Amino acid sequence: MCETLLLQAAMAAAADGDTRHAHDLLDHATALAKRHTAHDDPHRTAFGHGAVLLARFHTALHLGDPTHALHHHKTAISNDTWPALPAEHRAAHLVDAAHAHLQADDPTAAGQALIDAHPTAPDEIRCRPAARTPSPTSPTTAHQPPTWPG
Repeated sequence: MCETLLLQAAMAAAADGDTRHAHDLLDHATALAKRHTAHDDPHRTAFGHGAVLLARFHTALHLGDPTHALHHHKTAISNDTWPALPAEHRAAHLVDAAHAHLQADDPTAAGQALIDAHPTAPDEIRCRPAARTPSPTSPTTAHQPPTWPG
């Protein structure tokens, strides 16, 4: 459980603009993830290398670096731990990746991230407010949010 708290603390530090502590906490979580096995999750936190990669993505995004965040995103989704993450985590991450793409001025990739997320966890896309609202820093804020069938 300590591992998950490290990730949450890292993202909180990043949201507060504290780059040094965010990266230190992520480094500690990475060290713990290296010792973690897929079968060693008694609290069902889904902690492991994949969760650390997603936390690195969120940290970079909170720190205002969508390019670095998208690098972590590509690493995370191509990692063999990606399919093992809960579907809701993967879909929520893809929604956040869409926002990162918008911040990086790539609306096509943002739309593709939402399309990829929809079959993974349709309710996450249909009901999550972040999936329906463009990023306030994106060039597409004047456009209508996407609507999904159903």
